Amino acid sequence: MGRFRQAAMDEGNEAGIDISPLMDCVFILLIFFIVTTTFVEETGVEVDKPQAASSVQQEKNSILIALTEKGEVVYGGREIGFSGIRPLVKRMLQKEEIPVIIQADTAAPSGMLVRVIDEAKLAGAETVSLSTLKPAS
Repeated sequence: MGRFRQAAMDEGNEAGIDISPLMDCVFILLIFFIVTTTFVEETGVEVDKPQAASSVQQEKNSILIALTEKGEVVYGGREIGFSGIRPLVKRMLQKEEIPVIIQADTAAPSGMLVRVIDEAKLAGAETVSLSTLKPAS
């Protein structure tokens, strides 16, 4: 009888929970959330935005174009110039209809700002907005 008792005790010591299927599920969920996350692409240049009391939060998925005080047009950290606005906006709008947001510096000439807006509209952008700061209350 002692032999059976010893065998039963040995089997009980080896019993455990296999967590490898759980780890597989966790990694699959992690990959799913990484793939479906929408990343905001910044312009890559620091701009001193003007303040506006009527500013509202825009959707995150948009085309961000910066206009510096020196009159440089920047997208994704590189200067594209006025001639690069129209092809960029056309290419981005082929995937889906998204708004164009212009981050213009307060010292940027208004004529250049109008030109950036005009180029975006000529490329087919339905919504062109200006990025501003909400004044401190």
